[in-house]
Amino acid sequence: MIQERHIVRGILAGLAGGLVAAWVMNEFMTGPGPKLQQAVQSLEANERDAIQSEDPKEDATMKTADAVVSTVTGGQHLSWAQREKAGPAVHYAFGAFMGAIYGGLAELWPGVRSGFGTTFGSILFTGADLVAVPALKVGPSPIDQPIRAQVSPWAAHLIYGITPELVRRATRAVL
Repeated sequence: MIQERHIVRGILAGLAGGLVAAWVMNEFMTGPGPKLQQAVQSLEANERDAIQSEDPKEDATMKTADAVVSTVTGGQHLSWAQREKAGPAVHYAFGAFMGAIYGGLAELWPGVRSGFGTTFGSILFTGADLVAVPALKVGPSPIDQPIRAQVSPWAAHLIYGITPELVRRATRAVL
């Protein structure tokens, strides 16, 4: 059965897919992601990361949440505990937003679904992790890191891309 194009339904399906994908991506980055990264890194990098992992790290979503609050409030910053709570909110909001864009584009231009969402995930990785995060100074530049450091984040974005496509298809089937 050929489905009629409907941008609002596509956006809603993509939004749902983006939320699920943000969760799946988090699960990957706390489970198999570090193991994958360890497998591709050198022994020296693994030893350095083991030492650094003892200290809590502020990630790009935590820095973004703090920057948003600081901008809105005229300079007030979040405490560490508030950043730990606000960081995931930024991640889920961004994931939902990107999923909604994906769902809308998938309705208008089926080519966006190429690679079962992996093309979208790769584009998102490039635009967000490799360009926007360093440009906004909320994370390191890929130029300052070995290419192997990007394996796990890229894999996480591939998984992110596949997930909204799965959820979008299932959701659109009932919408």
